[in-house]
Amino acid sequence: MLDKLKSIEKRFNEVSEDISNPDIINNHELYTELIKEHSHLEPIVIAYKKYADVMEQLESNKEMLNDSDDDDFKEMILEDISSLNEQKEGLEQEIKILLIPKDPNDDKNVIVEIRAGVGGDEAALFAGDLLRMYTRYAERNRWKVEMLSTNEIGIGGYKEAVFSIQGKGAYSRLKYESGTHRVQRIPDTESSGRIHTSAITVAVLPEAEDVEVNIDPNDLRIDVYRSSGNGGQSVNTTDSAVRITHIPSGLVVACQDEKSQLKNKDKALKILKARLFEIEQRKQQEAIASNRKSQIGSGDRSERIRTYNFPQGRVTDHRVGLTLYKLNDVLDGDIDEFIDTLIVQDQSEQMGIEE
Repeated sequence: MLDKLKSIEKRFNEVSEDISNPDIINNHELYTELIKEHSHLEPIVIAYKKYADVMEQLESNKEMLNDSDDDDFKEMILEDISSLNEQKEGLEQEIKILLIPKDPNDDKNVIVEIRAGVGGDEAALFAGDLLRMYTRYAERNRWKVEMLSTNEIGIGGYKEAVFSIQGKGAYSRLKYESGTHRVQRIPDTESSGRIHTSAITVAVLPEAEDVEVNIDPNDLRIDVYRSSGNGGQSVNTTDSAVRITHIPSGLVVACQDEKSQLKNKDKALKILKARLFEIEQRKQQEAIASNRKSQIGSGDRSERIRTYNFPQGRVTDHRVGLTLYKLNDVLDGDIDEFIDTLIVQDQSEQMGIEE
């Protein structure tokens, strides 16, 4: 590990010199890449320098311990050595985590797709609750939310809601939300007080950049039609709604939220690119790690990842066995405790540590 850290420190120093070079500063693409690399290497180098300093102090203390005949002084040195060993262990753990290969999508914006599953109107209503939960979570992180496509049922619920979240590190945290979310509660229409169980699927896709997904216009069939709203409301009199079919994959994306046909087309293309990017990423991940145990962040929509139990006011994440009795807070966007625990488990598995 030390050889790797020395190599990283050497590279960090080289990059630090390069980003102050006027010729490189004028090369926007190269400069941007080097700034990203510098930002990635810096915390590793800082931790390594702290570690090297602690190791030097330990070596010095051990020498003093061997050279001293004063019992009181030896006791002080031993206390210092004990403290330094704790720092050493903590820094070793921190460095191991920092050396885990970074998910190249972690800094990307995301496209979130929420779909009501089994449970009829109750599932659609909870899809609306999850939409609010993620919107509130984005607000807490000062991320921007943009609705891309919705299919409302008219009573505050959604059969489907697709939206983007733009902000630093959005995918690094929200990727753990992919999967099946289960809700247990008594519907307002249930006179006998019987608890119903419904399911909602969530997919979190890294937003694809144009350079990553190259779509041949000849592979697209674009249909336009008049959009319609609930109960005859918000009905456009022009063909502003857009449906795009990607012929090779069979993927279909429709957008009708905007009054402008061009805006609906742009949003539909954004969703299509993200879905195609996810398919390609999944193929690569399966080829590289087909036997990996962990399902965290895989986007496997058949997995039941979390249960929201309204009568007991609890939320349980089944992947890490964490239960919190603060359902209202969670639905108000307070989901960091779940995400932080999932990140720790993911890091532990990547380091080969058995839970």
